[in-house]
Amino acid sequence: MKTYSIIGAIIGDIIGSVYEQINTRSATFPLFTKRNRFTDDTVMTIAIADWLLHGGTLPHIMQEWGKYRYPYRGYGGMFRKWLASDNPQPYISYGNGGAMRVSPVGFYAQTLEETLSLARQTAIVSHNHPDGIAGAEAIVTSVFLARNGTNKNEIRHHIISSYGYNLMLKCQDIPPRFTIKASITCPAAIIAFLDSSDYESAIRLAISLGGDSDTIACMAGGIAAAYYGIPSTIVDRARTYLPDDMLAIIDEFDNRI
Repeated sequence: MKTYSIIGAIIGDIIGSVYEQINTRSATFPLFTKRNRFTDDTVMTIAIADWLLHGGTLPHIMQEWGKYRYPYRGYGGMFRKWLASDNPQPYISYGNGGAMRVSPVGFYAQTLEETLSLARQTAIVSHNHPDGIAGAEAIVTSVFLARNGTNKNEIRHHIISSYGYNLMLKCQDIPPRFTIKASITCPAAIIAFLDSSDYESAIRLAISLGGDSDTIACMAGGIAAAYYGIPSTIVDRARTYLPDDMLAIIDEFDNRI
């Protein structure tokens, strides 16, 4: 078992991509098929990592990856307009777009205060509704705490006290529904991690929740990677779905943190 960073979220996205429109309520399914692909979650996660590594103007970096390099990866309607804009501005979104891309911050930052500051910066460029910001903060706080050896019970209660999420549920208690609301999908992703026994089970539980499967698995995968590490066999298979420019960012990020 090896500790990897941002590919933990990306693997969740790749595996979950098959099930977003054809939901499964089972945790028993093939992890990788010919139909798996990386989606907008991966593209924007890479963009955040690129920004952390190299600096620059974050909206421009996100547009470089999303508008010019990988424009057809399942972006939501409002975010597509944001990517296409000559002067992209936040649009008060309460969706999970800020949370799905934030995991690199949890591996990069050295303190919880820095983690929260960077998370807000990465969210508010587009998702500046309080729920959108809170979702990004909750996911990245979970990543940061997991990375630094905090146990699950402490993570659970920290997130409950900070964000008011109901994390006392089990996965089987969460009704299947399709929504991108951060206030619903972010707690679901954290619960999938809390209920898991290892990285793979976190991904399987997240996808079994149904709904926005790739994004819930992406968020859960980032936390699980920080807590458990990832089997190298899963990492090696996931890398075959990624282009060279993304792999270069992933490898540079892992070598820098």
